[in-house]
Amino acid sequence: MKRVFVFAFLMLGMMSVQANAQDESEEVTEEEMMKFAAMEANFLNFMSSKQSEVEDMIKSNEIIEGGGARYNEIKGAWGNEEKLAEINLTEEEKAEFQRIQDFIASLGDVAREYKTDLIKNDEILGIATYNKVNKAIKENPEVKEKVDTMIAEMKKQNAEGGEDPVTDK
Repeated sequence: MKRVFVFAFLMLGMMSVQANAQDESEEVTEEEMMKFAAMEANFLNFMSSKQSEVEDMIKSNEIIEGGGARYNEIKGAWGNEEKLAEINLTEEEKAEFQRIQDFIASLGDVAREYKTDLIKNDEILGIATYNKVNKAIKENPEVKEKVDTMIAEMKKQNAEGGEDPVTDK
């Protein structure tokens, strides 16, 4: 009986040492947070450029004349043949509207692939660092606040024409 108690006591001690070692190794460094923030800021800038691309597709469209107003009119009637007839939708406009919708629908996959490539690239961030910082953000509000502040500063810098936080260009 004494052996079982000693064995159990030793096992608890070893588990405690392993847990402490894990906690220490999981501490996120300033550099890791900075890399994570730079990746996120880059991704947000990418998404902003895609949003601008969609807006330009709509505003400067030669087939859907009237830009956003006509686009919104078509969008409001889309899927209802009666309403589409009421707004006198041409076949060319219908095809162009569908092309724009297909582009918008593809953005989810494009964004996911772009972000995945940023995360997987060890020179930019790396999967291990992403997972470590992401976990710390979820578990520690202070880390989340610090990373969010870094992202906001990087976005502001980029908007002001500063260097790209990922490529330093």
